[in-house]
Amino acid sequence: MEQFIARQPILNAHKKLHGYELLYRGANDYLLADVTGERATASLLSSVFLTRDIKEISSFHPCFINFTQDLIEKNIPAAFPASQIVVEIIENVQPTKRVLGVCRRLREEGYQIALDDFVFDRTLLPLIELASIIKIDVRLTPLDMITRTLNILANYNVKLLAEKVETQKDFERASKMGFSYFQGYFFSKPERIEITELSAVKVNLLQLLHEVTRKKTTFGKLHDIISNDIAISYKLFRFLNSAYFARLQKVKTVKHAIAYLGEKELRRFLMLVIISEIASDNPGELVRLVLVRAKFCEMLGQASPHADLASELYLTGLFSALDTMLGVPMKQVVDDLPINAIVKDALIDKQGVCAAFLDIAKAVERDQHDQVKTQLAQLVVPEEALLECYLKSIQYANGLY
Repeated sequence: MEQFIARQPILNAHKKLHGYELLYRGANDYLLADVTGERATASLLSSVFLTRDIKEISSFHPCFINFTQDLIEKNIPAAFPASQIVVEIIENVQPTKRVLGVCRRLREEGYQIALDDFVFDRTLLPLIELASIIKIDVRLTPLDMITRTLNILANYNVKLLAEKVETQKDFERASKMGFSYFQGYFFSKPERIEITELSAVKVNLLQLLHEVTRKKTTFGKLHDIISNDIAISYKLFRFLNSAYFARLQKVKTVKHAIAYLGEKELRRFLMLVIISEIASDNPGELVRLVLVRAKFCEMLGQASPHADLASELYLTGLFSALDTMLGVPMKQVVDDLPINAIVKDALIDKQGVCAAFLDIAKAVERDQHDQVKTQLAQLVVPEEALLECYLKSIQYANGLY
């Protein structure tokens, strides 16, 4: 039976990736109301550790995984590597003698313990003493309550994680309050669309992007772009020699790389490198995000009656955060790019089939499972394709960035 896993990034104060929270999102029917917490976590752990390579999902970063009262009392976290998981204790777990005993042993064995959706209660003090990280929902928790909680937690050796950080303002406020980690999609939304002039470097990159997306660009020009840029050459070799391709022999020359990829994939690769350079002032997770979106949209399209739009769906995902990366309106960014009108409609007006597939990718990122189910049905995408497409998209992004 297919399962679906969602992951949400957790960044540090420098907007660098710290880890991911992994979320179980049911089997094909998405009836989460019928899934117990124990079954959800057991299915998640089975999918992640037993049937998948955890490195595909985590990119070698720690994975925050929810554990219920029963799973903790049975010491289930100890069955998995302390270096790869953070034991996230959900809010309704009671600090019983058994729970505290298990958590104490886990802490001694090197596991990090996080308290999820934390609301202070004196009965939780024994758990606080064992925790490494405490997560507070900064959207749902009143500001005065957050302040009081932080004053209390200042007496304990814990780091604070702000959940539901959706805007740059949320991030800045939480950072000033003393939070060390931040979970949410504040880094993927344009906060200020006031910049009308781009730096010379950004202009050059956009011109290069324009050249690469032109259908009339020659194969020779693409070869020259790679050969004359050491960084692009390095990234090309790294990509082709990554686990995504599982090659027996390494690619060592530009000529070999071009022959292996072909013109379509070569153009695609160059677009990826250009976009990663455009996003250099943004959190690195933003580039990973659009890489996953691009491949995810493409693969979902291939699994649907819209397979003929696979290339356009890829571009839609890849270009979906250009406005955030550049700090200018999306229309200003893509109007002059030589791309299909259906992609422009999706990016500028959020209309059309490509926009619908992009909406699925965004809904998965935000753990909006009901919306995902509805949109999959509308686009005639089989639900069982979702997990495979998602995991392959993550693996693809890992090979590139």
